[in-house]
Amino acid sequence: MKIVDYSSIEAIDRYKLMSNCVVPRPIAWISTEREGIINLAPFSYFTPLSSNPPILIVSIGHKSDGTPKDTLNNIRRSGICTINMTPPKLLEPMHFSSKSLDKGVSEAELFNIETQKIVDEFPPIIKGVPTAFFCSLYEELEIEGSKTIPIILKVEKQYISRDIIVDEDRLKLSCETIGRVGASYMMPSPLIDAPEIPNE
Repeated sequence: MKIVDYSSIEAIDRYKLMSNCVVPRPIAWISTEREGIINLAPFSYFTPLSSNPPILIVSIGHKSDGTPKDTLNNIRRSGICTINMTPPKLLEPMHFSSKSLDKGVSEAELFNIETQKIVDEFPPIIKGVPTAFFCSLYEELEIEGSKTIPIILKVEKQYISRDIIVDEDRLKLSCETIGRVGASYMMPSPLIDAPEIPNE
């Protein structure tokens, strides 16, 4: 038996322990917009928090220079975002979009990731995702000493592809999406090793 005292280990070791044991974690591939520029970024510290009200929570880190990530800045400015659930076929472009870029550069344009405007008042979905949540900023939390900012988001609308609807009357869906297991991804097939996502 081993008991780990979190007060005696470094933050990176706490992250490794938590991210390898709280599994699998869904990935929030977030779309935001600023002055016509579409920003895309994946985050794996993400989960539903409540269904009444419909609330999700995602933790967003900072850039290497300590400034807030573009996703966080954009949500603060606009109060909205779109959370795309990532299917296995979009794993590679999702990885590309995790790269740190200048705020004036769109991941969608640079990496040829197709997007589609579904709801006028929200950022576009990523074309090919099975479902996406259109969210408004509910609350931003401040955690003393943390390098990530937990953002609580309220789900206003949801896009659901007809392809995943099994029983519309009972709201039964068949949705295969990628989940995070430590440094690997959980897929509908066996685990696939993947590098760390810097946006966590």
